[in-house]
Amino acid sequence: MNCYCGSGLEYANCCQPYHLKISNAPTAEALMRSRYSAFVLADGEYLYETTHFSKRKGNSKESYTKSAKNTKWVKLEIVAAEFDKVEFKAFYLNHKFQTEVLHEKSNFKLEDGNWYYVDGKFY
Repeated sequence: MNCYCGSGLEYANCCQPYHLKISNAPTAEALMRSRYSAFVLADGEYLYETTHFSKRKGNSKESYTKSAKNTKWVKLEIVAAEFDKVEFKAFYLNHKFQTEVLHEKSNFKLEDGNWYYVDGKFY
């Protein structure tokens, strides 16, 4: 099965090892892709744990899971990736089954060998 993140790799060789905590995402882009896949799979625990500590207040594993389950994600497109920034478009279906896009430039932080999502600017 191809990975949800659109890398073209098998899920087992792409985002799954990060989700299973076998390994850590080596780059900000890899973390972004794995977080998208986690949204598709409604893996609230992974989403919470890969959010920077300073941004977790007000969010819980359960709130991430609920949000992810309420959205039908369709496709991820990476627009640009730098060391600690990733611009992407995440396509999803709204309640009328029309495709919409979430366009964001996200900021990530590398701490103790782990990448974390910090915040982003929406377009």
